[in-house]
Amino acid sequence: MNYDDYTISLHYDKRLYKYDILGSKVHVQMLAKQGIISASDSETIVKNLELIQEEIESGTIEWKYELEDIHMNIESRLTELTGDIGAKLHTGRSRNDQIALDLRLYTREVIKETINKVNAVQKAIVELCEKNIDVIMPGYTHLQRAQPVLFAHHMLAYFNMFQRDIERYQDSLKRVNVCPLGSGAIAGVTYDTDREWVAKELGFDSITTNSMDAVSDRDYVIELSSAASILMMHFSRLSEEIILWSSQEFGFVKLTDQFVTGSSMMPQKKNPDFAELARGKTGRVFGNLFRILTILKGLPLTYNRDLQEDKEGFFDTIDTVLATLDVFAGMIPAMEINVQNMNALSESSEMLATDLADYLVNKGTPFRIAYNAVKDLCQYCEDNNSKPSDLSLDEFKKFAKEFEKDALNITAKSSVEARNNPGGTAPNRVKSALGDAKAQVKNNEL
Repeated sequence: MNYDDYTISLHYDKRLYKYDILGSKVHVQMLAKQGIISASDSETIVKNLELIQEEIESGTIEWKYELEDIHMNIESRLTELTGDIGAKLHTGRSRNDQIALDLRLYTREVIKETINKVNAVQKAIVELCEKNIDVIMPGYTHLQRAQPVLFAHHMLAYFNMFQRDIERYQDSLKRVNVCPLGSGAIAGVTYDTDREWVAKELGFDSITTNSMDAVSDRDYVIELSSAASILMMHFSRLSEEIILWSSQEFGFVKLTDQFVTGSSMMPQKKNPDFAELARGKTGRVFGNLFRILTILKGLPLTYNRDLQEDKEGFFDTIDTVLATLDVFAGMIPAMEINVQNMNALSESSEMLATDLADYLVNKGTPFRIAYNAVKDLCQYCEDNNSKPSDLSLDEFKKFAKEFEKDALNITAKSSVEARNNPGGTAPNRVKSALGDAKAQVKNNEL
């Protein structure tokens, strides 16, 4: 074993190259502005940093793994190109605040990308709801049929979950968008730097106020990992429903061939593997959250090499979340809704039990008495292998004398229409919520 390999991070921190180069360019421009280095040296460094970025993006750069990370590789290449001028790049800067800067710049961009992709999923949900605005489906509690709801009402519940995810990401941006450059290794720097100018040039809202905290703070990595975990939990719940709904037992949706895979042995199988993988990858994201929490929990101030381990799991979380968002933005609008199956199960007798109890309440029966009467009625139906819609009015009256002929007209449609309070599943409420969702999608766009 080459023991030096143990310390190398270049294979995963290469993705920070754009942010490292951007931060370095602004840093040397500030040094020139403050008279710490000459304007000509600053221009030479900036020009060659841009050349190095071109080499990286074209794949022509020669990576030197013995230099361990992206930061030293860029600085070394700069010195090869410019000699002693390139050696001035690191004036008034430590790798500690350099790394902190790069990671914040990267995280800021990722937050914005994630918000846009979540918004694309929300847009797909809105479009699916609009196409199926009148479809009634069984709603469930404890995975048992409970009450009829509009399919759009069900899907808008996920829209709301994803809106909270967007708000979490938006809120975290306030704590990410703080510039640490100028903090040095631990105690600040001795040069007359202009930290506020650097922060403004890089688009930060403010600068860090404590150099020791600045170089060791990874709260924003934890916060984003937590927000990502909640986001993936929501996708895992949606995945579970898609898996159930696409099964033959439910038969509510059909996934297109693009989002299913076959069995190696059973020719008839179409497995919802994309949804299953999203459900499985959620555990991976959860693991990365606990990974960074565990790394940080025992670290004294300030920088410790343990912090090199902050990135690999974080990058994996980001890649997993962004890929999952792309999958669902494509899978949701491609779902074919089996309206017949949804409507048929919505009309099943047990789905209307609460409506029958409410009917009796409206006739003056105390709710708990009405509840027990309908409970007995449903048990009678179960014992006789029938359903309430099969019963005569005389049979209804055996359980409550308040039942009249109009009780036989209770349907899934009347059930959803009756729930006309704010947040309910009544068609006019759902259409209003759908209008609000469309406006929110537009408002979320960055």
